[in-house]
Amino acid sequence: MNQVQCRIFSNTFNPQGLRLGNKVLRQRLKGPALASYYPRKMATFQDLQKAYPDWETFDEEQEDRIEKLKLLKARGKGAPKKKKTAEESKKFKGNKKRAAAVAAGLA
Repeated sequence: MNQVQCRIFSNTFNPQGLRLGNKVLRQRLKGPALASYYPRKMATFQDLQKAYPDWETFDEEQEDRIEKLKLLKARGKGAPKKKKTAEESKKFKGNKKRAAAVAAGLA
């Protein structure tokens, strides 16, 4: 009887009461609503540079960023240099006191 009733009202027949996720699957899809909410991506300056590499272009934001990084490095506030080998990167992992001693040449 329940099986026929479920077929008539287009419900899922689930006599064991298992969690099948039908409630979630019946809901409307959210993708189109989210996609229409955010504006379409416009072409960026980097896209133009990649499309026309022979043109001489000037990206003011990028130049400002590079100049800022140069100033930070000059003051000693820049990012640390990347380690070239796995051994160098393992050298300073772990205890900070030990790393400081290794840097000072004590250990």
